[in-house]
Amino acid sequence: MCETKPQLRPAPYSTDNARWAAIARNDARADGVFVYAVRTTGIYCRPSCRSRLPRRENVTFHDDGEAAKAAGYRPCKRCTPDRPTAAAPHITRIARACRLIETRLEAPTLDELADHVGVSAYHFHRLFKRQTGLTPHQYAAAVRDRRLQANLSTDQTVTRAMLDAGFASSGQFYAGTDASLGMTPSRYRDGGRGATIRFAVGECALGSVLVAGTARGVCDIRLGDAPEPLVQALQDRFTNAQLIGDDADFQAHVARVVAFVERPGVGLDLPLDIRGTAFQRRVWQALREIPCGETASYTAIAARIGAPTSSRAVAGACAANTLALAIPCHRVVRQDGSLSGYRWGVARKRALLDRERST
Repeated sequence: MCETKPQLRPAPYSTDNARWAAIARNDARADGVFVYAVRTTGIYCRPSCRSRLPRRENVTFHDDGEAAKAAGYRPCKRCTPDRPTAAAPHITRIARACRLIETRLEAPTLDELADHVGVSAYHFHRLFKRQTGLTPHQYAAAVRDRRLQANLSTDQTVTRAMLDAGFASSGQFYAGTDASLGMTPSRYRDGGRGATIRFAVGECALGSVLVAGTARGVCDIRLGDAPEPLVQALQDRFTNAQLIGDDADFQAHVARVVAFVERPGVGLDLPLDIRGTAFQRRVWQALREIPCGETASYTAIAARIGAPTSSRAVAGACAANTLALAIPCHRVVRQDGSLSGYRWGVARKRALLDRERST
């Protein structure tokens, strides 16, 4: 059997059965998460549409109206799924708040943000988390982390990079950067100078595989056609770190990865050094909750982390994943089940899913 992991509470509309139930009860909360189309009429509708309930076998589900139109359906004249929903003003408010956070060096207070968009602080906080999956404070921290990474990539001193990113104090700075950088800010600025990265390379049915990491755990698993480009990519990521190849511990990690590729049922349990923004880490945790042999859509993952309108941001987090297989972004597919892009090639993604499904 596949490795069992603690399961998240299922996303509200992540399965066809759950979506059909939402349609049957005209659930307005599902509007914007998906649309449904009826083969016999050639029309697509919102889940909340009050039209006569169609027969289940005639219904198909789509991520949005554009996908339904591409499949040959036209919008319903009753529920007008091609027009903005009542939630559109809320989405606009949150977008305005996000722009304010992104343009302010010092994070605005909750009251300032609420006043800026014209709602109460309590209501704003609920709306913001519903739309983004993060609290305003967490979103501001993610923006600050992105600024810091950009600043550290220049010739600025660490102190100047800290101040220009919007950190109010050195205590706040050093307490909040470890999870996003994976090393001290000075080492990050210097391309990992002084850090030790151990790695090893092996071969599996998908080609070459490289596993690398720090004393805290594995921070990089990548797949490719040959070992040399994988090592070069690792060197480019940690330009000034001390890279130690053919490490015995990491040879054992490579063996575990190879065993997982050959027999997905054995599971892949590695100590991980996960580096990313708060939103990315939420997405990656949700990916690790997808059972072996199953898949989920970008929309379903967005709903699962509490941000149903952020499917594109979910796709971006998947693309930023540097831990192939350990964080199984290969299990994320389009709403219709077709395969989307994969950092290490769609052919590898298909092969991985085929192996897992046959387990």
